[in-house]
Amino acid sequence: MDIVLETKDLTMAFGGHVALDSVNLKIEKGTFKSIIGPNGAGKTTLFNLISGQLKPTRGQVIFMETDVTHLSPHTRTKMGIGRSFQNTNVFPNLTVLENVRLAVQSQAGILYNFVSHYKKFRAVEEKAYKLLEDVTLARKAEEDAGSLNHGEQRKLEIAMLLALETELLLLDEPTAGMSLEEVPTLLEVIREIKEKRNRTVLLIEHKMDMVLDLSDNLAVLHNGKLLAEGLPEEIMNNEQVQSAYLGGLDNGAAS
Repeated sequence: MDIVLETKDLTMAFGGHVALDSVNLKIEKGTFKSIIGPNGAGKTTLFNLISGQLKPTRGQVIFMETDVTHLSPHTRTKMGIGRSFQNTNVFPNLTVLENVRLAVQSQAGILYNFVSHYKKFRAVEEKAYKLLEDVTLARKAEEDAGSLNHGEQRKLEIAMLLALETELLLLDEPTAGMSLEEVPTLLEVIREIKEKRNRTVLLIEHKMDMVLDLSDNLAVLHNGKLLAEGLPEEIMNNEQVQSAYLGGLDNGAAS
């Protein structure tokens, strides 16, 4: 069993409030795991600790057998941890293709040279275009990223993460702010990532139908603690989970 990510007694306190309390998780390579729980359960805090936006009060984050607890977000990204945020994180004044090309260049260690035009790096542009095809944005390649609708910007952000060749993808509510019409196409992009099994995915999402459809297993956070962990059907039938907060499951929501 190859463990990509492990948290050991991970704890985050803000003054007297404990947002995350001694959470122990193991994420196996190539799996799709979802973190669910009501608002305030500690899900985003967990992501912030894994990606490096926060340093824990106590505990460790182990990535690929390396303790990354005190490493910067940039260093973790270079090591293979990529994260999307609830708000899109793209360069709106650059074209869609340029956004992905810059990510490809960053991964390859190629700095922009104002003397030598970027098309000298034809392989870089071809890879960027292929990634846009993968997320169904190739037809928008020459448009400014700022002109994309919200759902398309989410897909662009995922393409940029894939360009960085991250081993672990942290997807923080990827459908947040999207219209009902936009969700299916993004869902298909995420499903394809799962089916290829060349990335390990950790997802936060409130849409339970999506979570149950995609996830290999679930971890349930409640009041900052790991309440339960297991296969989707096990979590659905867990009386402790249901009594804690999942009364809304029948309504298709986790909060």
